[in-house]
Amino acid sequence: MQNRMPEPLRVLLEQLVRLPGLGPKSAMRLAMTLLKWPESETRRLGLGIHDLRDNLRLCSRCGGLSSAEVCDICADAARANDTLCLVAEWDSMLTLEEGGFYRGQYMILGGLLDPLEHKNSGSLDIDKLVRRLCEGEVTELILALGATLEAENTASFIRSAVRGRFPKVRVSRLAQGIPLGAEVKFMDRETLRQSLQFRQELVP
Repeated sequence: MQNRMPEPLRVLLEQLVRLPGLGPKSAMRLAMTLLKWPESETRRLGLGIHDLRDNLRLCSRCGGLSSAEVCDICADAARANDTLCLVAEWDSMLTLEEGGFYRGQYMILGGLLDPLEHKNSGSLDIDKLVRRLCEGEVTELILALGATLEAENTASFIRSAVRGRFPKVRVSRLAQGIPLGAEVKFMDRETLRQSLQFRQELVP
């Protein structure tokens, strides 16, 4: 079938299947959809992809995507400088921002420790975190890395590294446990363990 395919279509399919979640059949459906679009729309899409690479950069402060050297969040003078929320990826920062309940600073670690995927401490942006803490403004580092095994291992690594070099910086993590509306009998063992570990006192 590949031999009968027009060269431009074959090249496009080879590129599309490299995207996450797209197999050969999904890529073909997407290509056929693009061929049905008006020419102006397909050109607009292509230009958008081109501009994405040309006009986006990593924020020099937090490592998030930005159209300027410093992103809007880091440039906001109204945000607190004493709390730094560490997230694994940029989309986690977006999720927290959409809630509107955190008004401190962020830093993107660039992933999680995962030996099976050959992601060790060298693949994380530890140096940028150290430089940020060396500025002396941050008094609390909030680990918002999730509740997976990789997140737990990464949190332990970060906690040890920070406490050894910055003893005055408080290291905290997002509360974890039984979600609102759930019953104990349906919880997995790890969720129950963390619920007990991070239990809270009931104040009269």
